[in-house]
Amino acid sequence: MTARTLEEIKRDKVLKVKCQKDLMFFWRWFFKKQYGYKANVAEIHHKICEALHKVARGETTRLIINIPPRYGKTDIAVKAFVAWTIANNPKAKFIHLSYSDELVNDNSAAIKETVESEEYSRLFNVELKKDTRSKKKWYTKEGGGVYAVSSGGAITGFGAGTSEDIDQEGIEEFFSDGENFGGAVIIDDPLKPDDANSDTARKKINERYNSTIRSRLNSRKTPVVVIMQRLHEDDMSGFLLNGGSGEKWEHLCISALDENEEAVWPFKHTTEELISMRDASAYMFAGQYMQNPAPLGGGIFKDNWWKYYRLGYHPELSYQIITADTAQKTKEQNDFSVIQCWGVDLARNNVYLLDMVRGKWEAPELKKHMLSFYAKQQARMRVRTVFIEDKSSGSSLIQELKRGSNLPVRAVQRNTDKVSRAYDVVDFIAAGRVWIPEDHECISDMVREASQFPNGKHDDTLDPMMDAIDQTLSLANRGATASVSYG
Repeated sequence: MTARTLEEIKRDKVLKVKCQKDLMFFWRWFFKKQYGYKANVAEIHHKICEALHKVARGETTRLIINIPPRYGKTDIAVKAFVAWTIANNPKAKFIHLSYSDELVNDNSAAIKETVESEEYSRLFNVELKKDTRSKKKWYTKEGGGVYAVSSGGAITGFGAGTSEDIDQEGIEEFFSDGENFGGAVIIDDPLKPDDANSDTARKKINERYNSTIRSRLNSRKTPVVVIMQRLHEDDMSGFLLNGGSGEKWEHLCISALDENEEAVWPFKHTTEELISMRDASAYMFAGQYMQNPAPLGGGIFKDNWWKYYRLGYHPELSYQIITADTAQKTKEQNDFSVIQCWGVDLARNNVYLLDMVRGKWEAPELKKHMLSFYAKQQARMRVRTVFIEDKSSGSSLIQELKRGSNLPVRAVQRNTDKVSRAYDVVDFIAAGRVWIPEDHECISDMVREASQFPNGKHDDTLDPMMDAIDQTLSLANRGATASVSYG
């Protein structure tokens, strides 16, 4: 090794202090060393660093950062933050989670490569254990390190953070912008975008936070940082911000467009590019780029497509039908059961929502509500058919009504996913052929669910609506194959 001059030694001492004290400086300096050019820095990146400094000082123990994809979140909040922390405290332990093993292993390997680099080793007194070979799990000689695993994978034999439990009175003295900060759990994009509309996938990841992830914290002071683009109203960010873990979360929300509809990082996307993206896919843009998975004006269903009428003031109807969607369970987080009555105007090819009830009912109560609802609608004019989805509690309801009543029940087999069914009926709604009562007590629920679909927490009112439109279209287009078959 070439002998270093006194000036070089002095320069490195100054550089070391700057790197240890300032995450932004650390990131930019090592970014240039790694890539050979300067990082393009925007105000949003300073905000991320400020939020992470609060974590390092012990001021924030639960942090959610929502930010568009490819806006620097992983480079700063995972790779730089972990390497920076270990530079300050080689005992720091991190658990890093993401939706795939490949992603977390790549991130872990990048951190490890930085820690083992000549520049890092020259500035900081950090060495890795000689037997540390794995991307998934590696250790410093002082016992710190990184455990990287997918958000659905097993976490065994490793805890995040130090085991020291610091009194709140001495917390500012103990934590000093990274010095003695003991590590954290860092969750980067826990949900795969393709799984955003899967209730099962979202529920599995959300429940895993409470059942597994929290148990891997070595101290009650060990922070958890979640960094992600918003994908759904009930993704992990939505779940945690709405009290799913019972914890209080600091929230840094970064949208691609600011309040003046100007790009926050023109280097990545200009204002014109972002607006073009929004026009192409409103609900994707609302979630992933604006961090609002319920787009203003609607995603698939636009708010201004609905036609409104006052209850009782509608044209003469050809006939009326009842459509129903029944929930599988009645717990607070589960969907509602919905029963709707629709009037069909064949002359104009329009449908009118005449009445609707919505609730969480067990089987006996569900049957009671259906019989009561049917009697009320029958008093207006004869109900031609009662369509009920032939699934879970709906199957039982169909059997009970056929066996113990004179209701004209038909089972509905829904053979395609809900988003595909929505696209089948969207033109009918866009043409202004669906009329809803402006003065009905439940109508706001339906309009809200439609505007948030497919990213909303609930969409129970939409299935029976789509059944009514399918039925109308199947009669209006005789000979065409309807998307609903009857048993």
